Amino acid sequence: MSKRRVLFLCNANSARSLMGEVLLRHMAGDRFEAFSAGTEPDEPHALTLDALNKQGLSTEGLHSKSLDAFESEAFDYVIVLCDKDLQACRDWQGKAGETLYWDIRDPRLINKPDAYQQALQEIRRRLQLWLPLHTSE
Repeated sequence: MSKRRVLFLCNANSARSLMGEVLLRHMAGDRFEAFSAGTEPDEPHALTLDALNKQGLSTEGLHSKSLDAFESEAFDYVIVLCDKDLQACRDWQGKAGETLYWDIRDPRLINKPDAYQQALQEIRRRLQLWLPLHTSE
Protein backbone atom coordinates (compact mmCIF):
# COMPACT_ATOMS: atom_id res chain seq x y z
CA MET A 1 0.00 0.00 0.00
CA SER A 2 1.33 3.44 -0.85
CA LYS A 3 1.96 6.01 1.82
CA ARG A 4 -0.62 8.72 2.31
CA ARG A 5 0.60 12.26 1.66
CA VAL A 6 0.19 14.99 4.28
CA LEU A 7 0.99 18.68 3.85
CA PHE A 8 1.37 20.85 6.95
CA LEU A 9 0.67 24.47 6.15
CA CYS A 10 1.23 27.75 8.02
CA ASN A 11 2.29 31.26 7.09
CA ALA A 12 6.10 31.31 7.43
CA ASN A 13 6.97 27.59 7.38
CA SER A 14 9.54 28.40 10.06
CA ALA A 15 7.98 26.75 13.12
CA ARG A 16 4.59 24.98 13.34
CA SER A 17 4.41 23.37 9.90
CA LEU A 18 8.04 22.25 10.10
CA MET A 19 7.27 20.72 13.51
CA GLY A 20 4.32 18.85 12.01
CA GLU A 21 6.44 17.54 9.15
CA VAL A 22 9.20 16.29 11.47
CA LEU A 23 6.79 14.82 14.04
CA LEU A 24 4.73 12.90 11.48
CA ARG A 25 7.88 11.45 9.90
CA HIS A 26 9.04 10.40 13.35
CA MET A 27 5.70 9.03 14.56
CA ALA A 28 4.39 7.36 11.40
CA GLY A 29 6.89 7.71 8.57
CA ASP A 30 6.20 4.13 7.58
CA ARG A 31 2.58 5.04 6.68
CA PHE A 32 2.72 8.73 5.73
CA GLU A 33 4.81 11.05 3.58
CA ALA A 34 5.08 14.40 5.36
CA PHE A 35 5.64 17.79 3.74
CA SER A 36 5.36 21.38 4.93
CA ALA A 37 5.00 24.78 3.30
CA GLY A 38 4.20 28.41 4.03
CA THR A 39 2.29 31.15 2.30
CA GLU A 40 5.20 33.53 3.06
CA PRO A 41 8.14 31.20 3.71
CA ASP A 42 10.98 32.33 5.93
CA GLU A 43 13.92 30.30 7.29
CA PRO A 44 13.52 27.61 9.96
CA HIS A 45 13.56 29.51 13.25
CA ALA A 46 16.52 28.67 15.51
CA LEU A 47 14.12 28.01 18.42
CA THR A 48 12.14 25.59 16.24
CA LEU A 49 15.29 23.61 15.49
CA ASP A 50 16.26 23.76 19.17
CA ALA A 51 12.84 22.46 20.31
CA LEU A 52 12.98 19.58 17.82
CA ASN A 53 16.57 18.68 18.73
CA LYS A 54 15.74 18.69 22.46
CA GLN A 55 13.12 16.03 21.72
CA GLY A 56 15.71 13.95 19.85
CA LEU A 57 14.07 14.64 16.47
CA SER A 58 16.23 14.97 13.37
CA THR A 59 16.26 18.35 11.63
CA GLU A 60 18.71 17.28 8.93
CA GLY A 61 17.78 18.76 5.57
CA LEU A 62 14.87 20.70 7.05
CA HIS A 63 14.15 23.90 5.15
CA SER A 64 11.26 26.28 4.55
CA LYS A 65 9.30 25.90 1.34
CA SER A 66 6.73 28.01 -0.47
CA LEU A 67 3.19 26.76 -0.89
CA ASP A 68 3.62 27.55 -4.60
CA ALA A 69 6.02 24.61 -4.87
CA PHE A 70 3.13 22.24 -4.09
CA GLU A 71 0.25 23.79 -6.03
CA SER A 72 0.14 21.05 -8.66
CA GLU A 73 0.57 18.18 -6.19
CA ALA A 74 -2.20 16.15 -4.59
CA PHE A 75 -2.35 15.35 -0.88
CA ASP A 76 -4.54 13.00 1.09
CA TYR A 77 -4.57 15.49 3.95
CA VAL A 78 -3.69 19.15 4.35
CA ILE A 79 -3.32 20.23 7.98
CA VAL A 80 -3.49 24.00 8.39
CA LEU A 81 -1.74 25.08 11.59
CA CYS A 82 -2.24 28.85 11.65
CA ASP A 83 -4.57 30.97 13.74
CA LYS A 84 -8.18 31.45 12.67
CA ASP A 85 -7.57 35.10 11.84
CA LEU A 86 -4.75 34.45 9.35
CA GLN A 87 -6.91 33.83 6.31
CA ALA A 88 -4.08 33.64 3.75
CA CYS A 89 -2.76 30.43 5.21
CA ARG A 90 -6.27 28.96 5.43
CA ASP A 91 -7.06 29.47 1.73
CA TRP A 92 -5.50 26.26 0.37
CA GLN A 93 -6.71 25.87 -3.21
CA GLY A 94 -4.76 22.75 -4.08
CA LYS A 95 -5.82 19.14 -4.29
CA ALA A 96 -6.58 17.67 -0.87
CA GLY A 97 -8.70 14.70 0.08
CA GLU A 98 -9.36 16.28 3.46
CA THR A 99 -8.37 19.62 4.98
CA LEU A 100 -8.04 19.99 8.73
CA TYR A 101 -7.68 23.24 10.68
CA TRP A 102 -5.65 23.01 13.87
CA ASP A 103 -5.50 26.48 15.39
CA ILE A 104 -2.04 26.60 16.95
CA ARG A 105 -0.70 29.98 18.04
CA ASP A 106 2.45 31.13 16.32
CA PRO A 107 5.26 30.71 18.87
CA ARG A 108 7.12 33.60 17.22
CA LEU A 109 4.40 35.90 18.57
CA ILE A 110 4.40 34.53 22.12
CA ASN A 111 6.93 36.12 24.43
CA LYS A 112 7.60 33.06 26.60
CA PRO A 113 10.80 31.01 26.76
CA ASP A 114 8.91 27.73 26.26
CA ALA A 115 6.57 28.89 23.44
CA TYR A 116 8.23 26.64 20.85
CA GLN A 117 8.21 23.61 23.15
CA GLN A 118 4.52 24.24 23.86
CA ALA A 119 3.68 24.45 20.15
CA LEU A 120 5.61 21.23 19.51
CA GLN A 121 3.77 19.43 22.32
CA GLU A 122 0.39 20.66 21.08
CA ILE A 123 1.09 19.38 17.56
CA ARG A 124 2.31 16.06 19.00
CA ARG A 125 -0.89 15.70 21.08
CA ARG A 126 -3.07 16.36 18.05
CA LEU A 127 -1.13 13.86 15.94
CA GLN A 128 -1.44 11.28 18.74
CA LEU A 129 -5.22 11.70 18.54
CA TRP A 130 -5.37 11.88 14.74
CA LEU A 131 -3.05 9.00 13.79
CA PRO A 132 -5.10 6.12 15.24
CA LEU A 133 -8.11 7.33 13.23
CA HIS A 134 -6.12 7.25 9.97
CA THR A 135 -3.99 4.17 10.36
CA SER A 136 -6.29 1.44 9.03
CA GLU A 137 -7.89 3.24 6.08
